[in-house]
Amino acid sequence: MSDTRLAWLQIHFCVVLWGFTAILGKLISLSALPLVIWRMGLVASALLVLPAIWQNLRRMARQDVLAFCGIGVLVALHWLTFYGAIKLSNASVAVTCIATVPVFLSFTEPVLVGRRFQLSELALAIMVLPGIVLVVGGTPENMNVGIMMGITSAFFVALFAALNKRWIFRGDPLTVTGIEMASGCLFLLTLSAISVLFSLPALPGLTIEDGVILPWPDSQDWLWMLLLAGACTLLPFALSLLALRHLSAYASALAVNLEPVYAILLAAVLLNEQEELTLRFYLGAVLIVLVVLLYPWLFASRKYQRQ
Repeated sequence: MSDTRLAWLQIHFCVVLWGFTAILGKLISLSALPLVIWRMGLVASALLVLPAIWQNLRRMARQDVLAFCGIGVLVALHWLTFYGAIKLSNASVAVTCIATVPVFLSFTEPVLVGRRFQLSELALAIMVLPGIVLVVGGTPENMNVGIMMGITSAFFVALFAALNKRWIFRGDPLTVTGIEMASGCLFLLTLSAISVLFSLPALPGLTIEDGVILPWPDSQDWLWMLLLAGACTLLPFALSLLALRHLSAYASALAVNLEPVYAILLAAVLLNEQEELTLRFYLGAVLIVLVVLLYPWLFASRKYQRQ
């Protein structure tokens, strides 16, 4: 098997694993806040025990470390609202909302990275709106809060993706991941402690309701949590780095855009979520995914025409 074909298999395997994150989020009984704390904490712990991570960390400039810490907070907010959306709706709705990330990137990336604003990206962003309308109309009314939370989660993705693109060359990818996971975990732990100490009202789907800063997962949750942290976070990250040695960034991005498709199919097979949703939802999801796939195709066509 050629290196390129193997890389394609690796990146698609990564996308399937990332599709399972929504399924595992639905299966884990913890609310979103402790779920994300455990996920980020387990990944950070696995990375920060490696001596090479600390060696790279000592070589990094302090301002770069602080920048990645800030990005880690945005990653934490993304996962918090993503799993909150799953708890308040379902896995299919949450991943469909995440497919709107390119809409927000069309605005955030020019501002945060400093590249020129593209009118074609704005047009694609507008094309996504009918899909969102169909998704909202094809779900039960009690899932509307989950949809709003899912769209908020997509906005946080656009923020940290643009900032990571700006700063990623200032640190080793594994070291950067360790910093972001650790800072996000500490941020959410602080948020949980403040919520408990000041007796703030619990938010449905997000925060805990029994006054414990960090609930201990039960035996079944531990199984799902370890799969989430290891099989759906560390493993696909490492494999995606290997695949990028033989694939262009465009090719890998095209594959990653299929994650909502895989997640919706997995949710239908494993969770029977198709019983909760109507045809309008699936039409909206297809429209959103088609627009998302259209974006890299247009980008490649424009790049080709310039050559």
